Amino acid sequence: MARDEALSRKRIVEAAIVLLDDEGEDGLTFRALAKRLATGAGAIYWHIANKTELLVAASDVIVQRTLGEVRPHAKPHEAIRKIAAGVFEAVDAHPWVGAQLSRTPWHTATLQIFERIGQQLQALGARRGFTSATTLVSYIVGVSVQNAAQGRDALSDRAGFLATEAARWKQLDAAAYPFTRSVATQLRRHDDRAEFLAGIDLILAGVTA
Repeated sequence: MARDEALSRKRIVEAAIVLLDDEGEDGLTFRALAKRLATGAGAIYWHIANKTELLVAASDVIVQRTLGEVRPHAKPHEAIRKIAAGVFEAVDAHPWVGAQLSRTPWHTATLQIFERIGQQLQALGARRGFTSATTLVSYIVGVSVQNAAQGRDALSDRAGFLATEAARWKQLDAAAYPFTRSVATQLRRHDDRAEFLAGIDLILAGVTA
């Protein structure tokens, strides 16, 4: 069997995704990956130059799958919400993707999101397309990463975590934090995904006004 048939780039990337999900970015080494693939590290280097290239390729796959779930003929507003929700859920399921999307300069995965968002904004007739698209992408990526991080912190008891935080907000100084105290109850009972999508709607209302 030929080398590229025995160990393809696609197979390496798929194995890397599983390893990243199990061990995180720090656990992704060519030695660990070679062990999972039952091959030598040298065989992997034949297809992938380094860890950075592998992380970029793995992120591309996740984002391509996410964007592929958006219906081709969806209305622009619906498509943007679907893209945003997909990224939110993908980063929640694969936190390492969030780190890749946050890095500058933007790699292919982030540019894919930017392009798809930009196309939908054009269809909506939004003005200042660059500013609108970068604002939306920054919000989508930033909030998705933050949500994934908070989810890990509160994984065992989300309700208890929010209740504790809400109680702490209620105890803040009334003169210094009047607004924060007033929304403490909403913090306790809010839904992260619903609030995230409400933010998308607010941004779209602004850029299309």
